[in-house]
Amino acid sequence: MAEIRESHIREPLLKPVAIKNLRPTQITLGMREVRERRRQWRREVSKKKWNGFLEQHLIPAILGPGGAHYILDHHHLTRALQEEGVEHLYVTITDDLSELDPESFWYVLDQRNWIHPFDQKGKRVSYRRIPKSVDRMLDDPYRSLAGELRRAGGFAKDAAPFSEFLWADFLRRRIKPKMARDEFRQALKLALKMAKSKEANYLPGWSGPVDN
Repeated sequence: MAEIRESHIREPLLKPVAIKNLRPTQITLGMREVRERRRQWRREVSKKKWNGFLEQHLIPAILGPGGAHYILDHHHLTRALQEEGVEHLYVTITDDLSELDPESFWYVLDQRNWIHPFDQKGKRVSYRRIPKSVDRMLDDPYRSLAGELRRAGGFAKDAAPFSEFLWADFLRRRIKPKMARDEFRQALKLALKMAKSKEANYLPGWSGPVDN
């Protein structure tokens, strides 16, 4: 998740924006996380409660060139709701950069840690590889593993930009792709052990070793 400073936050814009028009600021997400968000949506929200739920889950966005909405957070929720047939979401505008040319716009986002131009292998690529819609984002199993690791108590939630992607990169270097993809529970068990090791102490939300 990108850092959003309080000084940039404006009054919420309660005008709905079509999900198909929301632009991501990262290339990947964890599809296992998306599926979990879909299950939560079905379990907790009936059609009669849709508007109340959506108004309480505003999507932070930057206005970019041409007035396009670039979302800074909640990519998983946005993708999940799109797959559940929701067509519009409410956004809150955190900054208006619509007067910038495209090159300057992406440069500013990069300098403010508002984009994450890394592919599904964890390699940094051109911002031009960032999809133009959430339904084109790529699956990174390690991002799913990092999210589940946090929920399992492997590390604490942290406000550092893209903290779960940092954990995903840590796990990517230590757990084989086949295990992360096909043996998720075993991978999570291994990840929990790794998360408490001292070699993870540079990561945001590190909880320290279990034993002295």
